[in-house]
Amino acid sequence: MPKELRAALPLTEALIGDYLEVLRDRGRKRESLGVYRRCLTALYDYLPPEKVVRRETLGQWRDWMLAEGYAAQTVNCGLSAANGLLDHCGRRDLQLTAHLRPGKTSQPELTRQEYLRLLRTARLLGRERAYLLMKAIAGMGLSLEELAGVTAEGAREGCLRGSGRTVRIPECLRRELLDYARQAGIAAGPLFTTRNGRLMSRSNVTDSIRALCRDARVPEGKGNPRCLKKLYQTTQAEIQSGLAVLAEQAHDRLLEAEQMAIGGSGGEVRRL
Repeated sequence: MPKELRAALPLTEALIGDYLEVLRDRGRKRESLGVYRRCLTALYDYLPPEKVVRRETLGQWRDWMLAEGYAAQTVNCGLSAANGLLDHCGRRDLQLTAHLRPGKTSQPELTRQEYLRLLRTARLLGRERAYLLMKAIAGMGLSLEELAGVTAEGAREGCLRGSGRTVRIPECLRRELLDYARQAGIAAGPLFTTRNGRLMSRSNVTDSIRALCRDARVPEGKGNPRCLKKLYQTTQAEIQSGLAVLAEQAHDRLLEAEQMAIGGSGGEVRRL
């Protein structure tokens, strides 16, 4: 086996699960375990197919998260979770201990109201491609690289495959993508292209969104793919947080019902 691979640490879902069990035994709360699980799963999803951590991996992951528009606090949280797992595995040599210092100015955040104004404006002005671009990023959390995977075939199938993951296309967006492909005469291949048929570059995508900001009364600094993806991430976090609360409430009700079935505190226990 090459020396580079011997120095690497294979990251598996089983290893992540074992580490979370150790943290649970140490008394970590359910909310903290959820954060660790999300961070380590994000690292696992980021890794190439061989799923190994090398000395440069965490630095590359940090840079990728920053390029994708993640806040410094989120990046630091991911690095802390990864460092903890590496410490658990006895691989401190693979850690990245230099955390980010949040700057005085942070990436502006696009509100959902502003996002909806951008969508309405795009529709009113007949800019269907920009409209669908924004919905693909903010509705599915796609990166710029993954936009190339938004194809006529994928729209018909209902999912996108690429970058090591499969993304389901929400049904309402799938119908709109199919309509767009039909009107644009695109039977196969990428849907988001320039007039010359080339894939849209980062500047093409950003310019397309920013062109709507003035008419939509949205600050131009928010008219970019990073802010759209951050909106997706924030929305997902809020949904997951709400689901966690509902799960805890359901669990509490189950325990209370069981307690009533066998006798409440200080009450008479039913004889079976």
